[in-house]
Formats: sequence, C-alpha cells, structure tokens
Amino acid sequence: MISGLNSALSGLQAVGTKVENNANNVANLNSDGFKKGRVILSERAPQGVKANFEKVNTPGSYQIEETNNGQEMVEKSNVDLGEEMPEMIMNKHTYSANLKTIETVDEMMGQLLNTKA
Repeated sequence: MISGLNSALSGLQAVGTKVENNANNVANLNSDGFKKGRVILSERAPQGVKANFEKVNTPGSYQIEETNNGQEMVEKSNVDLGEEMPEMIMNKHTYSANLKTIETVDEMMGQLLNTKA
C-alpha cells in the first residue's frame, strides 16, 4: 500500500511540474522570441513518475514591426494556445486521478488499522 502512495505522490509532483510549465508558456504567449517548454513524463524505478523538462526550439512566427530605425522583422513566441489549453485540461484529470489513488490508499490503511484494533 505504501508503494501505491509513493507512486501517486510522485505523479502529483510530476503533474505539478507540467502545470507550472503550462502556466509559464501561457504567460509568455505574447513575449517576443520566447521558446516554450515541454515536460515529458517517464517511469522512475522501482515505481513512480519523473518529469523531464526541455525547451522547444522551433521558431515562432515573424512579424514586421515599426521601430525608430524603420521596419524590423521580429520573431514571436512559439507558444500555441490551442495546444496548451487541452494539455491543461488533461493535467487536471491526471492530478485528480492521483488524488483519488491517495484517497483509496488512505481508506485501505484505515480499514486495515480498524481490523487490527
């Protein structure tokens, strides 16, 4: 039962990292030249989840902007809100599933202690 609790806790931490990354990407949606981040979840031995962060270096769109020296091509952010919003929804459900696992382990431990008492 403890291993299930540890797995769920590591899952909560990993999803928390994904949520932070999504929030950072959305906050910098209109920042010129910003490169979005991506969090990849992987297995951690003997059980659990590990969050690996990486920058996505694909170029953003270019836009012509007026400056004091005339016109200049400016690279915009490579963040796509159409990708970030569904990922945030999926993170919410993953977070809820890990919380439910913790609740279940807590109930099982309570039943075990009641049985032994």
